[in-house]
Amino acid sequence: FSIQADKLERDLVQPLMDSDDQAGVFGKTAGKRLKRLPSSVYWAGLGVWGIRITPFSQDEYHRRIDETYRRRNALKALEKDAKVRGDDIDVDQRMASLSWHPRLPAPPEDFPSMVNFALSREEAEFIRDRIQVACPNSLLSFLALHCEPADTQAPWEHPDYGSFSEQHKELLTHARLFSEVMHGAALSYNVQLARLRNHEDLVAEHQASFDEWTANLPLEEIRSWSVSRLWELTMDHGHTITPQTRFFVQQWIDHTRRSPNVLLSNADALTLIKRREMKLKGTRSRFRNQRALEQWGGYSGVGRLVYRWPNVKVLLNDLYQGMSREEKC
Repeated sequence: FSIQADKLERDLVQPLMDSDDQAGVFGKTAGKRLKRLPSSVYWAGLGVWGIRITPFSQDEYHRRIDETYRRRNALKALEKDAKVRGDDIDVDQRMASLSWHPRLPAPPEDFPSMVNFALSREEAEFIRDRIQVACPNSLLSFLALHCEPADTQAPWEHPDYGSFSEQHKELLTHARLFSEVMHGAALSYNVQLARLRNHEDLVAEHQASFDEWTANLPLEEIRSWSVSRLWELTMDHGHTITPQTRFFVQQWIDHTRRSPNVLLSNADALTLIKRREMKLKGTRSRFRNQRALEQWGGYSGVGRLVYRWPNVKVLLNDLYQGMSREEKC
């Protein structure tokens, strides 16, 4: 079964490449030779949204497929006997035989020879409903149910921000300030690497970006920002934030609050960035490994943190387009 599933999934690459929307296609370059299949990437998410009901890992699901079919056949026999008696079987028995949500839409008639990412109305409604049930208090759930797609650079710029809940507004305020502050750490890192490479043009470019960052920094907000509240909201919510990470973030915030204009000449602030990279990369650190420094492309993490907002915008737009389509009779 696993071999057949692998082949069928790889066979989807070319039809998707032949469609109008190729943005989310796995295997654009490798084709059928891609190393990681989309199903393995999305397996956990399918479980979170309740689309995948089976609790097993993908490999275990494949190994247990014969057992799954036997359980379904046994259920059919039970349902047949119950129908003869004018009775019904237990709901738990029926659910135990399912691997996927019972309302999962059937594939299109021309699948898999003709396939694309455009959602039908039924598919869009199904995904929207799954989000509502699985993540009822999330901002994603609110946006999917109440808002039209918005082409903004970050979620806190959304035109419907005023209608967000106070909880979501608070989270987005912390997200925005964290993004503002940590952008400077990334720019400092790039300046330091450019200096090590003795690349004058890159030094000037990254220095200019850093100067622009300091000029636009909402310093008063950052100085009054409750970082302890940030940790309250983010720790122990399915994410691991190590003490070392918290120390680094707090130290960088402290440096920024005191004097952001001198961070590129502050030895302690520069060393903080350097040690963090050395800790994370070890022997591959660009501060230690000359070859790694030479292979550096000149830009590392220079984009602002927007927390996968570009991906969310695509999803919300796909849902909106699907919901706008005529329902098939």
